[in-house]
Amino acid sequence: MNKEQSSKVAEAELDLNNALVNADISNGYEEYLALFDHFYDENVKVASDSNPDPLVGKARVLPIIFNFLMPLHVMAEIGGLSVRLRYTPLFSDKREEQHADWSLDLVGATGRSVMVSWSSVRRWKDARVIYERHSDHRQFGEALTMIDLDFGPRGMGAKPRIHEVV
Repeated sequence: MNKEQSSKVAEAELDLNNALVNADISNGYEEYLALFDHFYDENVKVASDSNPDPLVGKARVLPIIFNFLMPLHVMAEIGGLSVRLRYTPLFSDKREEQHADWSLDLVGATGRSVMVSWSSVRRWKDARVIYERHSDHRQFGEALTMIDLDFGPRGMGAKPRIHEVV
């Protein structure tokens, strides 16, 4: 991979990561699906610590993404869940690979929170992700429960009211 190609990979990685961080799950999950469609190769391979044999192809990966995004969207839009995604790029000694540490902060309508973090490695070819692996999954804090969400009449479609005084 030459310097120009390496620069394009770094730019595509930055574009994808920034778009993921800036998308608003409370408005819908479609933006995330569009990013997957735009940035990922048809024959992408996706693996993780819990699933070391990679899923191959967008058609195999898409249901996994959807099953993660749909409940997150409902909890954010209707249940008052606050969602914040962050990443930190990490140095890679391979030009075609991009590494990052990620964290997902979830804060319920009650103010209770949990953070999930993981590391990712992406391999790129022609400005498309051809391989992605997630590892080092960690959870900080107890899982949120239905009690931490606000699905009552006041909560329908409302934004989180963590600091609301009643």
